[in-house]
Amino acid sequence: MAADAIRTPPGLAGVVVASTALGGIRGHEGFFHYRQYSAPDLAETRTLEEVWHLLHQGSLPTELELAEFRHRIGGLRLLPDDLIDLIGNVARVGEDILALSWVRTAVSLVAQHMGLTPWLGQTREALEEQATRLAAVMPTIVAAGWRARNGLAPVPPNPRLRIAEDFLRMLRGTTPDARSARALEQYLILTIDHGFNASTFTSRIVASTGADLGAGLTAGTGALSGPLHGGAPVHCLRMLRSIGTPERADSWIRESLARGDLIPGFGHRVYRTEDPRSTMLRGVAEGFDDPLVDLAVRVEKTILEALHAHRPDHELRTNVEYYAGVVLHLAGVPEELFPACFAVSRSIGWTAHMLEQMEGNRIIRPDSDYVGPQASGSFLI
Repeated sequence: MAADAIRTPPGLAGVVVASTALGGIRGHEGFFHYRQYSAPDLAETRTLEEVWHLLHQGSLPTELELAEFRHRIGGLRLLPDDLIDLIGNVARVGEDILALSWVRTAVSLVAQHMGLTPWLGQTREALEEQATRLAAVMPTIVAAGWRARNGLAPVPPNPRLRIAEDFLRMLRGTTPDARSARALEQYLILTIDHGFNASTFTSRIVASTGADLGAGLTAGTGALSGPLHGGAPVHCLRMLRSIGTPERADSWIRESLARGDLIPGFGHRVYRTEDPRSTMLRGVAEGFDDPLVDLAVRVEKTILEALHAHRPDHELRTNVEYYAGVVLHLAGVPEELFPACFAVSRSIGWTAHMLEQMEGNRIIRPDSDYVGPQASGSFLI
């Protein structure tokens, strides 16, 4: 290792690699924010479009700015029929729809159709337009691909509707009730951004090379597809179904822990308190009159008690994935689309981070510590 190099911990844990004005996490406080606002407070009181404006434009919009922004992104959700057909063909390929490979490929197709090129030398206005369009079409991509995979005709977007409501309408073919649309919207707001997680960091690395925004969005989607990053809501929902009743929770969790199984929906890399996203989503779930919610709340209590007894030295609390699975299910999102739904919201954060990376950009190029056999300057003959 070079004399001036700094040895870093595995996974870059605790290492600050960049500055950002988009938001942050205070893990020991159980607090995270978008710019200067508490993210859960925004999810409680604002719409997805308002929070999108905040991250991309730097401020919450006035009524006039919000109306103009909604009109703008509403029109950008539209895609030509030939591209919708291509997305459908891509979505029908492969066995595992959870893997996000079809979304990753569809995003790349859309970026190519947009004619995106390396961003160096382009104006800020042009790049902001590209970023907005890429994030705007994500619900259309996911809905069209899922319907094609299930043998259903695509439902074109309605630019007059808010994003979450229109996303559910494009999936179902019918207008959702207000409670379901708002529940999905609150989930989407809470998952727009969350520090320098793997997919966000990946998007910024790609942007730092000068590559086009579509390349960064495609790479971010690829990073999100990993089972260690964002895939747990499906497994949390399936866990609840497997447990079945609150009375079975104690034996189920203790048998799982005895086998050394990981319990989905508990523990977080950053938080040492309950994940604030989980706290809010529990409240969103409790707004539905459904037995699944009572099961989730009672099972959560049993799991936390068992985890504490099993590992009293570890602070394992409920994370966002546990109630995300419940809320997405109750809102009417098919469970095989949970990871893709995460990509819909996170695309707003990825594009905001890429635009920020472009300001005063320097290519991200860390060093590595060689630990192989001793090298020499001579060649083997």
